[in-house]
Amino acid sequence: MWDTLIASYDTARVQTLAGILVRHGFGDLLRRLGIARALHRVDGTLPVERLEHWISEPAPVRVRHALEEMGPCFVKLGQLLATRVDLFPPEWIDEFSRLQNAVPPVPFEALRREMEESLGKAAEVAFLSIDPAPLAAASIAQVHRARLPDGREVVIKVRRPGIRPLVESDLRLLQFAARRMEARFPGLRRFHPVGMVRQFRQSLLQELDLAAECRNAERIAASFSADARMLVPAVYWPCTNERMNVQDYVDGIPLADLDSLDRSGVDRVAIARTGAQLVLKMMLRDGFFHADPHPGNVFALPDSRIALIDFGMVGRLSPARRGEVVQLLFGLVERDAERVCAVLLDWAGEAAVDGAELATDVDAFIDRYHSVPLAQLDLARMLLDVTVLLRQHSLALPADLALLIKVCLTLDGLGRRLDPAFDMATQARPFLRRAMIEQYRPAALARRGLNALADVSALLVSVPHELRRLLRTLQAGKTGVRLQVEELRDFSRDVSHSANRLAGSLVIAALIVGSSITMTVAGGPTLLGLPFFGLLGFVGASLAGVWLLWAIFRSGGGR
Repeated sequence: MWDTLIASYDTARVQTLAGILVRHGFGDLLRRLGIARALHRVDGTLPVERLEHWISEPAPVRVRHALEEMGPCFVKLGQLLATRVDLFPPEWIDEFSRLQNAVPPVPFEALRREMEESLGKAAEVAFLSIDPAPLAAASIAQVHRARLPDGREVVIKVRRPGIRPLVESDLRLLQFAARRMEARFPGLRRFHPVGMVRQFRQSLLQELDLAAECRNAERIAASFSADARMLVPAVYWPCTNERMNVQDYVDGIPLADLDSLDRSGVDRVAIARTGAQLVLKMMLRDGFFHADPHPGNVFALPDSRIALIDFGMVGRLSPARRGEVVQLLFGLVERDAERVCAVLLDWAGEAAVDGAELATDVDAFIDRYHSVPLAQLDLARMLLDVTVLLRQHSLALPADLALLIKVCLTLDGLGRRLDPAFDMATQARPFLRRAMIEQYRPAALARRGLNALADVSALLVSVPHELRRLLRTLQAGKTGVRLQVEELRDFSRDVSHSANRLAGSLVIAALIVGSSITMTVAGGPTLLGLPFFGLLGFVGASLAGVWLLWAIFRSGGGR
């Protein structure tokens, strides 16, 4: 499988990535996945020498350094893994969270060519002026301040030249690696690596489409059109496309700059509450939310208003999922262990889990918070404790919920940074009560009932047709069972290699025995005073033996 991948892939890129992993002490992982053997077949060398015995840093730190060296696709992957607080312990999440998008800026002339190709005209025609010094430089795009011909101040976000082919090729490699991991390491299947990479691919390809970011912004702006507390920059569509976008410049103070907030007299307490309420509304009412509300993406405006920028990463929750989230958060805030346990068991799906043991652990967990006043209830800490419970019971959150929990944790940290007395539970409680009431309104119950009735009716109508088709298939004798087990395929290939080597060894042994007999027979041609055919057999056996040993060493069998 890896041979096919490397044959169709940029071999130099595979060598580079493999070399980075080996240099940071993950050569054994490459060998267990079969990559090292495949690279041997390509050019006969390992990426770099083994350095594992030189490595002294903890594994999470080494993984972070490796991802940073491997490029933007892998940095983004690490940032996605930072949202999986249900899968990784705190020390791993902390290292993934340290991954930075900031990279050296692209020279403006290179970006100018990218802009003019996407616009189909000179930059001076589309813009009155462009500041060549970037406002920000990230792994996917770079941002510059500019002015339109009508005097309107805007920011231009331009995709880095050549980034899309690199990301797409790295995504193909990740897809192959995820399938291989599921096949080679059955214990990882409960974490759904293939599904995780599929979700990551969708998210990253959408992030590469800078016009999609603007569509996300306009969708959120429309849902808050009647709420003056939030500003979403307007999009200038005549100059916006897949490779670049243009939005209004936000003249505000980033929430990361606490000193400037204080000097400007901004009410940090009001900003913290407003920000929490706005994001909770996105999540619990709209089901479409800004998934990266870190302090650099949120600005304070006069009158305690808030501006959000950078909608490249968004989260989506279906109505059914929002109902489950509301049930979980309401159960946490109200200390209802039975409600929390029911939601977690629903999320477990088909995974093997001891419901009684989980219920006992949830009850003990809720009991720890039972006497804590609401104003002192740390909702972020409770969510982290829930993820610890999930890890203890070998359960994994659905990807959309992992992102939501990460946003809640970011929001809580941002709120406490602005206001040390901030508590998320107090801000969330009115939204949760409203959402719970909404779920049980007669109209909502009737709608769910009609949907369920429609599903049952469709199932009943399809049953006779499906039964007839099954019977026809059985009568025609076309039924069969196909089993495709990746581990057995690999095992079969390994057995085949071993059998070939054993057969080769027997042939070599036969040559040696036959040559020894020939050497004892008088007469016939000679070479260097020895029977020619006996000497020829020994030479052939020696060459075949050297070749067999070299093949075993190259495939890793020598270790």
